Amino acid sequence: MNGHVPRTTIRVVISGRVQGVWYRGWAVSEASAAGLDGWVRNRSDGTVEAVFSGSSDSVDAMIEACRAGPPAARVTAIERFDDTDPPPIGFRQRPTV
Repeated sequence: MNGHVPRTTIRVVISGRVQGVWYRGWAVSEASAAGLDGWVRNRSDGTVEAVFSGSSDSVDAMIEACRAGPPAARVTAIERFDDTDPPPIGFRQRPTV
């Protein structure tokens, strides 16, 4: 074994009161601290979309943290999709789509 940890890449769409509550900034901070790669952005329909890539435990923990989000957020649903296209190294905020 070369000690390589398999990477998991998951895309999520988060619904609820998740815009205008510092959700994206919170996600960048949390995901970066967890060593995850990926991105987060607002969508014009009022949801937040994110891609998290890293160890499956770290990705699962981040998705679980997204259920609460920052203090002012009120998450009502998280849709989870497998994503096979790993993002570039690092975690960043992307423009709204």
